Amino acid sequence: MHIGFYGAAGTVTGSKHLLTLNNGKNILLDCGLFQGRGQETDELNRHWGFEPRNVDVLVLSHAHIDHSGLIPKLVKDGFTGAIYCTKATADLCEIMLIDSAGIQESEVAYVNKKLAAKGKKLIKPLYDSYDATQSLTQFVTVPYNMPTEIIEGLELTFTDSGHIIGSAAINLKITEGNKTTALTFTGDIGKYNNRILRDPQPFPQADYIICESTYGDRLHETYEDVEKQLQRLVNETCVAKGGKIVIPAFSVGRTQEVVNVLNNLSFENKIPAIPVFVDSPLAVNATNIMRNHPECFNEELQAYMQNDPSPFGFNKLHYTQNVEESIALNTLKGPAIIISASGMAEAGRIKHHLKNHIGDPRNTVLIVGWATPTSLAGRLRNGDRQVSIYGEWYDVNADVIVLDPFSAHGDYKEMIQYLSCQNPEKVKKMFLVHGDPEVMPAWMDHLADAGFSNTTVGEYKKIYELP
Repeated sequence: MHIGFYGAAGTVTGSKHLLTLNNGKNILLDCGLFQGRGQETDELNRHWGFEPRNVDVLVLSHAHIDHSGLIPKLVKDGFTGAIYCTKATADLCEIMLIDSAGIQESEVAYVNKKLAAKGKKLIKPLYDSYDATQSLTQFVTVPYNMPTEIIEGLELTFTDSGHIIGSAAINLKITEGNKTTALTFTGDIGKYNNRILRDPQPFPQADYIICESTYGDRLHETYEDVEKQLQRLVNETCVAKGGKIVIPAFSVGRTQEVVNVLNNLSFENKIPAIPVFVDSPLAVNATNIMRNHPECFNEELQAYMQNDPSPFGFNKLHYTQNVEESIALNTLKGPAIIISASGMAEAGRIKHHLKNHIGDPRNTVLIVGWATPTSLAGRLRNGDRQVSIYGEWYDVNADVIVLDPFSAHGDYKEMIQYLSCQNPEKVKKMFLVHGDPEVMPAWMDHLADAGFSNTTVGEYKKIYELP
């Protein structure tokens, strides 16, 4: 049995890990898009490193595009097997994969206009809406904590990882002859005491662990601190300066958390009646799906909903759907808060909002989580004073503020807490994925302090034996 890492190896996005059993069966764990890696992004997404036709089953940890976004291309390129995930993940993928296809089709059309004008060869999207729709027919949902045999000798159990609704650690029990091996892929590890979701759930003892590493070198501030900071930021930007706050945020998870905080601040009259716009059709649909999965909410939110049944909506909150409403926000007079996808500001309406707002010193760009350093949000986060948007350069005169507590990823203490359900002496090997190279040394030190001494960083396209 062996494992190969074909994404999120030495980087965060593009999660794809291929497990090959001794009988030749291939199990793909996640099938995500690479994002924010500049000119190499397209090449990474077009070439697998393995043959999709030879994959027997796909097991999906959660719906974020860096974990699910290449599923339609996998199907387009010959994968015909089942795609196992939780019900909430399947519901989110139904809107997210169609949305991803639409973005690719529109952006390729935009690029092809320029190529055609120069007499150059046109390009094709990675996949289209037909491929996305076809892939949805292969989804099979499995409840949390229900052991399920997905192929002979391979038992799957999902445990809640607390990252977004439907997110799960993938726990595999592999029986080959008289030997049984337990392998867990953590997926993305969520935060404890999340404003919306349940805490990450302990998982069965594993022989091998594939572990995420995003915030392996840092700690987050508390939610109480971030609520105070957001309250102060609204008053400084929108009230004192009459400016706007522009927030790049992922449509699933991050947007709803920001909205929930603004909802609480408004409900408690801690911020004035400033209009808030969620400018993302995907976020609107994702919020509706979240409302349909209250079983994923923590007890505190369910108790809060006894008095405020709509934790993702308040009087001054507007969800925009059509393009005309989105364009109108760029000429809107007076203070406002605009939340728009994507979180890395690499696609979608947020690029237009940043183009129209970053030059005004009255405004603030609020970064609410990790972003690939080479992405637009990453460059703003890193303090670049000039950024390229749609091939044109813009001065960054707006303030840029980072609030990491909104991230759906746990920090290193929370990840160690999550792993505390394991006896480190029984873990034969831990593979570290989903993290930037500069994070890994500190994360390995923290793991060693917790007793996990046999760790290695999964290398891109390298195959590791699991004896």
